[in-house]
This record gives sequence, structure tokens and C-alpha cells, in this order.
Amino acid sequence: MRIDEKTGRGIAVSTDASGRYTQLDPYTGAQLALAEAFRNVAVTGATPKAVSNCLDFGSPEDPGVMWQFQQAVRGLADGCATLGIPVTGGNVSFYNQTGSTAILPTPVVAVLGVIDDVHRRIPTGLGLEPGETLILLGDTRDEFDGSIWSQVEHGHLGGVPPKVDLAREQLLADILLASSRDGLVTAAHDLSEGGLAQAVVEAALAGETGCRILIPEGADPFVTLFSESSGRVLVAVPRTEETRFTGMCTARGLPWTRIGVVDEGSDSVEVQGHFSVTMAKLREAFEGTLPALFG
Repeated sequence: MRIDEKTGRGIAVSTDASGRYTQLDPYTGAQLALAEAFRNVAVTGATPKAVSNCLDFGSPEDPGVMWQFQQAVRGLADGCATLGIPVTGGNVSFYNQTGSTAILPTPVVAVLGVIDDVHRRIPTGLGLEPGETLILLGDTRDEFDGSIWSQVEHGHLGGVPPKVDLAREQLLADILLASSRDGLVTAAHDLSEGGLAQAVVEAALAGETGCRILIPEGADPFVTLFSESSGRVLVAVPRTEETRFTGMCTARGLPWTRIGVVDEGSDSVEVQGHFSVTMAKLREAFEGTLPALFG
């Protein structure tokens, strides 16, 4: 797409999918992919406008695969109707299998958004302003079925995927759009695979700055850090705008939790009372996987 630079207008595009969630529940899995792509566009300050897709499944001659496909299409259609955005195109890919073993059902969902002024876009990296407050938007629940933790630590795939709340996704998008327009948020990162821990690390690495995370009183540290509950976003808020931002969230009925601060003088991500990892080690792990695999 070509956009006239004079307009200041920009676009944001995200593609997301989870074959694990869709294997557990094809209807919900498709909606979770839609919700994540929608949220990834919203965290830039863009307004989601349209959906495309690539629906990847095994053989449609298998009744089980055909049922998965039907449920995923229905979930995607219902989700788009709820969010009020059209599917403008897409494709279907069948017979993705080795012998009689099909791939996990994988609807890949793309969402395109428009931002009126790219100068007001919300970046991913922390540390744009000194001493930013880190706030977690949304509800964190004990939801680990189909998660990266279950896969990596236990090789397990079972149970039910996280709940999807499309009304919450729309509310998040509205608040992020208003925050972009009014300069209330200096960084934002959605929560998905890996949960809060993964989002904090990626945002810290993008901003090349350390931060301190404080587990809320009474909360389970493991659930707080690694739950994959949907409808959540990590935001960095300037101290001067914290009261205004949290007041808007409270007035709109969006749960929020203060979970830390950006520490631009630190070279580590610290979860107070639990552990600390240097930025150098995090970057080595984050950037070293593919070179280690392929040489």
C-alpha cells in the first residue's frame, strides 16, 4: 500500500495464529487469533479496520478436520461481526499433512488498522521518558491450557484455551486510541504467548532499558508472570499522566494494575523478591536462537 506522506496517515498490520488453541477449541481458537491481531494493531494507536486470513487445515475428506474448519470459520465470522470489522479477503489451504497426520488446525488472521497521524503512534520500547510507570490493563486468570509453558516444560496439549472477550478487546482499542491522541501512553505491548514475562522482556529489549516488576500483593507470581489470559496490554505511562490515564480506565470500566517502573539506570529486568536477569543475557537468549540452530 502506498500512502501520501503529506497526509501523516499510516497503517498497522498484524498476523496472528495459534494452532494449539484451535486444536483445543476451533471456534474459540479462531477468535483468539482474531483478538490478538486486533490487539496488536490497537497497541500502536491505530484503529482496526479490516481482516484477512489464511485458513490452514488438513484434509477436508477427514470429517474431524472438516468440523474443525467449519467451527473456525464460524468463530471468525462471529468475531468479526462482534468487532464490526469486515473480512476483505483471504484463502483456504487444505491437505496440510504428512501421510494421514494433519497439522494442527491453524487459522492465520491478519488485521489492518489506520492511524491518522504517525507522529502519535505508540512505540513498543520502554524508556521514552524517565521513570515511566508500568501498568497492566485487563484481567489475569489461571489459564495455562495450550500455553507455551505447557508445551515447552511438559510437552502437553490439553484442556481448554483462554477465554476470549471481544467487548474487552474493543474497549482496549478505544482506550489506546484515546491515549495515543492525548499523549497519555509512551509505550504499549500486547500480552499473548509467554504472558507478562515475555511482554516485559520484549518491551525492555526494544527500549534498551531495564525495569523493575512488582508482583501485586496476594497474587500468585507464576500466574502473574506466565498466564496467557487474553485481552491484556502492558503500557508505560509518564508519571505526570498516571492519574489522568488510570482515571480514564476506571471510568470506562477497564481493570488496571500498577506492576512496576522503568529503571533507565538499570541493566536488568528485575522481578522484586524473586529474580533478576541482565539485559545482556536476555538479548543473547532472544537473538541467539536462530543462529544457534542454523549456524
